[in-house]
Amino acid sequence: MTTTIASKIDTTAVANGGILSRERIIAKAGFNRWLVPPAALAIHLCIGMAYGFSVFWLPLSRSVGTAIGAKVPACAGAATTFWDKTLGTLTALTATNCEWTQFDLGWMFTLFFVVLGSSAAAWGGWLEHAGPRKAGVYAALCWCGGLMISAIGVRTHQLWMLWIGSGVIGGIGLGLGYISPVSTLVKWFPDRRGMATGMAIMGFGGGAMIGSPLANLLMNHFKTPVSVGVWETFVVLGLGYFVYMIAGAFGYRLPPDGWRPEGWTPPATQRAMITANHVALKHAHKTPQFWLIWAVLCLNVSAGIGIIGAASPMLQGTFGGALFRDPSVDFTQFSDAQKTLAAEIGGGFIGLFSLFNIGGRFFWATLSDSVGRKTTYFAFFVLGVICYAVAPALAGMKAVVVFAAAFCIIASMYGGGFATVPAYLADIFGTRYVGAIHGRLLTAWSTAGIVGPVIVNYLHDTRVAQGVPRDHVYDQIFYVLACLLVAGFFCNALIRPVHAKWHMDDSAVMPKSRGKPQALRSKGAYGIGRGGLDAKAFIAWSAVGIPLAWGVCKNAAKIFQ
Repeated sequence: MTTTIASKIDTTAVANGGILSRERIIAKAGFNRWLVPPAALAIHLCIGMAYGFSVFWLPLSRSVGTAIGAKVPACAGAATTFWDKTLGTLTALTATNCEWTQFDLGWMFTLFFVVLGSSAAAWGGWLEHAGPRKAGVYAALCWCGGLMISAIGVRTHQLWMLWIGSGVIGGIGLGLGYISPVSTLVKWFPDRRGMATGMAIMGFGGGAMIGSPLANLLMNHFKTPVSVGVWETFVVLGLGYFVYMIAGAFGYRLPPDGWRPEGWTPPATQRAMITANHVALKHAHKTPQFWLIWAVLCLNVSAGIGIIGAASPMLQGTFGGALFRDPSVDFTQFSDAQKTLAAEIGGGFIGLFSLFNIGGRFFWATLSDSVGRKTTYFAFFVLGVICYAVAPALAGMKAVVVFAAAFCIIASMYGGGFATVPAYLADIFGTRYVGAIHGRLLTAWSTAGIVGPVIVNYLHDTRVAQGVPRDHVYDQIFYVLACLLVAGFFCNALIRPVHAKWHMDDSAVMPKSRGKPQALRSKGAYGIGRGGLDAKAFIAWSAVGIPLAWGVCKNAAKIFQ
């Protein structure tokens, strides 16, 4: 009986829409729900390369000189002030006879995350109606198309094409690709919401683990005496990512309305913080819960992203010669050989950060299924305050290993915050519009991407200008970041279940097909979701697991070399 119902659902869905439509991807009897997480990972591992784009900065900063076989000055000349650098960047947008600087290229990184948050907020509601397959295909077109435009920009030395191609168009792809699996996975894993979203969002953190070493291999393969090999690398990455992202998009399926895992029933005693109701997208931002969770995410990310962006120079400046067992040498006294050694150690520190960032996304999100989302965020804030509060003392004792361990915990909670928040939203607002609500919440990420680095970089430059010894420059910064986490703790404490006046009634909750509510209202498994690690699931998981394992091994070798 249930198989017949599911078959009818699938037949009706196919007749009601095109190949990318939401109706076309309703699962039928025999579908294995464990095929959905690798589909999400396929997209997130590709767009996660946004974190690794700095691998291109150095080659791109010498592309003109390489082409003509001579040293070429930067477009900004010897500018040192922010205003002069900005004027130089405006010149660099269209100039073809001068080199780009890291300042010029770094705006692409800023655009990535500003546009990601903006596009996720703008099109989150559309995604709920269009479905994850269409969103995934559009994400592939934007992200990979942006890489192709950037390849032309590198080939013709037009910086504005990189900004528009990867920064803006690619940023839209980031937003659509990032949120496309969220509501889908929450619906497929009502019994393990945190674990499911943690698996997917782990992929975004892991994208650079694969992309950075792969990009280096490709650039070394394509470089010639007159080319740094970047535009060719963009083309190959764009084509490869497109294949993976399209495969992921077409791997998405949605459960029929009323589906639940076979043998699973919601707990008889529901946790107070997990609702059985749903809140409409148009009302979610009117509730205090939305803005409290927004603040929780923003403060957690702000406290982590600024330090992650300054990880290598922070370690070098704070410990100086203690990094290579010569504490008598100050950072400002490094010889060229010591600078090289310190940079290598700093690079390994960044790699270690990345591993914990990735692992934390899965660990903390999975743990939240057992202890609850609110408790998990309390752990982030309490542990984070402790780590930042003891950091100056650890630095004073030159306890490099313990200091690094404290910041690895911070990195794990930075990633864990991203992975846990979709499940937090599903607990508070229900699953019907969680993808769209999550999209709007990501404006907190865009805000934190400005707030965190501004706090860290402003205080760093100010304290250096005041003559503070380099090994104490970050002391005040650590305390300020701890204060952000204290504020986050209190915001999290204020979160309560949404008032009943915002709950949707049953008729509004029902998904629509061609403007009409679906008829099925019963609940059951319908023969869908079973299978575990069968042959298809093994192939799908291998397709994403093998590249990720390769990337982890490459970065681990760099850390421990």
